[in-house]
Amino acid sequence: MNKDSNRSADWEALMRAANRGDGAAYARLLREIAPVVRGIVRARGARLGAEGCEDVVQDVLLAVHLKRHTWREDAPVRPWLYAVTRHKVVDAFRARGQRVELPVEHLAEVLPAPEGPDPLVARDMEKVIGRLDPRAAEIVRAIGLDGESVAETGARLQMTEGAVRVALHRALKRIARLRERMIE
Repeated sequence: MNKDSNRSADWEALMRAANRGDGAAYARLLREIAPVVRGIVRARGARLGAEGCEDVVQDVLLAVHLKRHTWREDAPVRPWLYAVTRHKVVDAFRARGQRVELPVEHLAEVLPAPEGPDPLVARDMEKVIGRLDPRAAEIVRAIGLDGESVAETGARLQMTEGAVRVALHRALKRIARLRERMIE
């Protein structure tokens, strides 16, 4: 493990403890993240000046205090902290009437996408499937997601294979229409 990985693991442990009421862990977490936040703010908000940057650092630390319950314990704390910091820098520029653009390329290295399937795809698909009638939703889940065969699904639902195929076809057409509306 490299130094950043160790630091992130420490921050996650400290954040968990802080969220469970450990004041000493919370104080240590704030001491450790403050210099990192300060560096990010100075790099992103140089036009704010030293005093403006320090105001943003304080805003970030306050936001961490107020929003730490929104951090998911199964997620790394570093991307969450960077997002809070980035939003506070943008807010500071907005408050001063200036537009700021943060190139995505800079964040790609800091916030790499997790390996594996996109978790939002399953959530979006479940949302769309949830808009089907219960029988059609059950057929789509069984065949499309659980890998059941048409014959197995038909036997379980007491339907003929032909009826299952027709219901599946109609459900998939409805899903396509629903997804088109979601995209528009």
